[in-house]
Amino acid sequence: MKALYQEASLQSSKVITNCYSTSFSMGINALGKEIHDAIYAIYGFVRLADEIVDTFHEYDKKALLNEFVRETNLAIERKLSLNPVLHSFQWVVNEYNIDQPLIDAFIKSMEWDLSKTEYTRAEYEEYIYGSAEVVGLMCLRVFCKGDESEYQRLRLPAERLGAAFQKINFLRDIKDDFEDKGRTYFPGVTMESFNDVQKQEIEADILKDFQDGFKGIKDLPGNSKFGVYTAYSYYLALFDKIKGIPADRIRNERIRITDGKKYLILAKCYFRYKLGLV
Repeated sequence: MKALYQEASLQSSKVITNCYSTSFSMGINALGKEIHDAIYAIYGFVRLADEIVDTFHEYDKKALLNEFVRETNLAIERKLSLNPVLHSFQWVVNEYNIDQPLIDAFIKSMEWDLSKTEYTRAEYEEYIYGSAEVVGLMCLRVFCKGDESEYQRLRLPAERLGAAFQKINFLRDIKDDFEDKGRTYFPGVTMESFNDVQKQEIEADILKDFQDGFKGIKDLPGNSKFGVYTAYSYYLALFDKIKGIPADRIRNERIRITDGKKYLILAKCYFRYKLGLV
């Protein structure tokens, strides 16, 4: 029966992923089938924490997050949780030796979302590490299947790719983050002052992250190269679209890639991957 509960828990994480993110679901489907469950488990955990700090406004978010952290740590130690998503997460942590400091850094960024509304340069970089780069490193643990030398060799590009994705999310969501949550992540940028010069400086920073991150994609194991390349290509398309839009429009609307465009990107990535161009 424990195996049945394990399967049901993993399915719960998959359902959450599919409900919240078509882009991430598409990326997971492009990974090797043998690692789907593990990546769904990571995303389910991340999504729950995000919901606590971003959505449950009528509740005591700090108390909820503290409870979530206690249950997470207990699940990892006990190797069991009655919360299906946390049960899935403890499984992937224990199965693939995901480092506790990665989890702690992620939780710290979530805690900052409860109280911080502006960031210094150092805080901005630490937030991005905890909210995005460590998630990429958790996935990298799964991709490398215990090969420590491979993990260390690919660690920096994985961090840079995670940083690029998160910074693009910040640009895409700058209006919603400010109006709904009162947050401004970019150091020295306010909604009132955000202009094309600042936007171009942010874009130059993102481009450097993209370039550094892409170097690692070519060296990824076969179970993950196509999937990560697909995610990279999706975010690159979103980045290119954002670059062509002036700052005043970014301040007033959320830029999106249509589902049709996403599937076109997937098809192009598949052919490039099959032709050995990645």
